[in-house]
Amino acid sequence: MSSSINLVKGWPSTKLLPARQISEAAQLQLANPEVAHAGLLYGPDDGFKPLRESLSRFLTTFYNHDEDGDAIEPEEICITGGASQNLGCMLQVFTDPLFTRSVQIIAPAYMLSFRMFADNGFSGKMKAVPENEDGVDTGSLRRSLQESEDQAKTDYLNAATTKPQRPYSKYYRHVIYCVPTFSNPSSRSMSLERRTELVRIAREFDALIIADDVYDYLQWPSHPTEASIPMTRASFPRLVDIDRALDGGASRPGADGFGNAMSNGSFSKISGPGVRVGWVQGTAKFAWGVSQCGTSCSGGAPSQLTSTFMDCLLRQGKLQTHVFDVLCPAYAQRYKTLVEAVETELFPLGASMPQADRQVVGGFFIWVTLPKAIMAEELAHRCQDEVDVFVAPGSIFEVPGDESVKFDHNIRLCFSWLEPEDMVEGVKRIRMIVESMLRGEKAKSKGKSQKGLGQIK
Repeated sequence: MSSSINLVKGWPSTKLLPARQISEAAQLQLANPEVAHAGLLYGPDDGFKPLRESLSRFLTTFYNHDEDGDAIEPEEICITGGASQNLGCMLQVFTDPLFTRSVQIIAPAYMLSFRMFADNGFSGKMKAVPENEDGVDTGSLRRSLQESEDQAKTDYLNAATTKPQRPYSKYYRHVIYCVPTFSNPSSRSMSLERRTELVRIAREFDALIIADDVYDYLQWPSHPTEASIPMTRASFPRLVDIDRALDGGASRPGADGFGNAMSNGSFSKISGPGVRVGWVQGTAKFAWGVSQCGTSCSGGAPSQLTSTFMDCLLRQGKLQTHVFDVLCPAYAQRYKTLVEAVETELFPLGASMPQADRQVVGGFFIWVTLPKAIMAEELAHRCQDEVDVFVAPGSIFEVPGDESVKFDHNIRLCFSWLEPEDMVEGVKRIRMIVESMLRGEKAKSKGKSQKGLGQIK
């Protein structure tokens, strides 16, 4: 058997990192004393202003807003140290472990978010909400929210807060966490109708929708060809876009100005995770609240220096060119290769994938449903032990403490990290194990730990 194949690792390919462009931007910015001094000193709480301005223009264009009337403003953006750090900051500012009734997590879910919720006191309040082919199952979500409300009526602690009242924040009664477009791990995209319904439910229950929108820019036709035109505009409106427009948005009668949805953005997937620059977009009131998190006020927004580099790349248009002319075509080809391998090797054995009829796909991952006779955890262990292939079993994407939504027969495969030929070989090896399990053959070796899962994203 040849070398190890890691279909778990959710990292961008090193061959596609814009190292040269970042190097040129760094040299240009550091050679300018005015920019270099701003980048090397403490920055403002809400982040490097030129980057907020260039981001506002980029987001306005990509998400199909009208620059003359419906433009995204710099005041609606706060620079962060990436999507994960931003999630922690938002929970610190806008939730309270006593007053906030529940954290509703659309499942299967990005598993590294679980610890962030637990660190903020929500270990016993995380609830799994299943997906269907349109995205979140809003009926299940509504029932779960109502159950949390009913429980709070008998729990005197929910009438109190552990944190003081602060003029720059509020405490939401609930949090809803999701990856609406090209989700990690399920690869599903939420329909427009479901997104609108989700915003209405969030308003009804005073919930904050935390939407990780980090994969939105990596999109292509579901059947890409050499002649495919780069898709430079978003295929779906974000939940924050719907919230800002629906029935008057945060300015509607009775609203408090904070809104009920925010967009968690990051350069990690389109430049490189080591850059550690992200942003939050919401109402101006919400964005300012995030900037007042204690860890930010202690020195200003994080990633001040690298923010100057990303501003340069956006203003020159080099990042946009890299995303649409380099990343999307390359990932489209890798996606096509992996999907065709799964269809060829695993579909005849009874496997399937969700949303088979969608026109636009993207992100980093595909989600495979195995034959009912195959347990994903056993498959993952046997793939590692017997054929040196790492796959992510569905169980690691289950919400801890909630056994109601299980993924015993699912695996996640990543197409962003490996070269196409390695992905094809990896799927062929997976087929060997599936066939062995369907024949009832016992494992050939046991006892190895899944060391490859240490690099999962």
